[in-house]
Amino acid sequence: MAEPLLQVDNLGKRFGGFVALDGINLSVTQGERLGLIGPNGSGKSTLVNCMCGTLQNETGSVRFDGHVVDGLAAHQRTHRGMARSFQLPRPFTTLSVAENLRVPLLYTANTRRGTHLSPAEITARCEELTGLVGLAAKADKLPRDLTQVEMRKLELARAMAAEPKLLIADEAMAGLSQSEVGDIVELLIKLNERGVTIILIEHIMRAVMSFSQRLVVLVSGKKIADGKPDDVVNNPEVIGAYLGQ
Repeated sequence: MAEPLLQVDNLGKRFGGFVALDGINLSVTQGERLGLIGPNGSGKSTLVNCMCGTLQNETGSVRFDGHVVDGLAAHQRTHRGMARSFQLPRPFTTLSVAENLRVPLLYTANTRRGTHLSPAEITARCEELTGLVGLAAKADKLPRDLTQVEMRKLELARAMAAEPKLLIADEAMAGLSQSEVGDIVELLIKLNERGVTIILIEHIMRAVMSFSQRLVVLVSGKKIADGKPDDVVNNPEVIGAYLGQ
């Protein structure tokens, strides 16, 4: 059996006397679409930050693509193929859409490849990415000229510019309309079909259910469910966590 792309073993994180993560075990296989859900304060963001290197776990380990990455900084993990998008997009406001993609191409993709992309290759890659996310017509526009859903697409394109093996999409649909949510789900599935493993952290259950092949639920820093989406959402413990029972 092939080794998981991401393996989290007995992960623990504290903030003073507060236990944010308590013995989390999680594996993600290559090409999988995983949904990570839980009530506010359940530890989802802390788990993602520990996986990505923004925070360092006190106990347990994170193994990515066959290598233990504990102690590596966030940018070092990105160079290994782990990328994330953020709930609040923060593009370079004075750079165009295409120029926003050139930055990760220059500083991340080049490092991963070990060789430098030529200016023509970078331009071609920018055109490919803007076309992939539906922003080709806005390539020369500034971020302030984009709609909210277009900003989310730019955020995903910036993450994809790092040529990730694993993309962690953190609430990529918050505040969007129903049709816009559908657009982002469709885009994420398209990215997955291109070979990118995706973990989706999201509160919009309709989106989570239509996207995910497997669901993991965190509550109070502990994993309480892991399995097929239909089974997980009908789990009495999960229902109780969401309904306060």
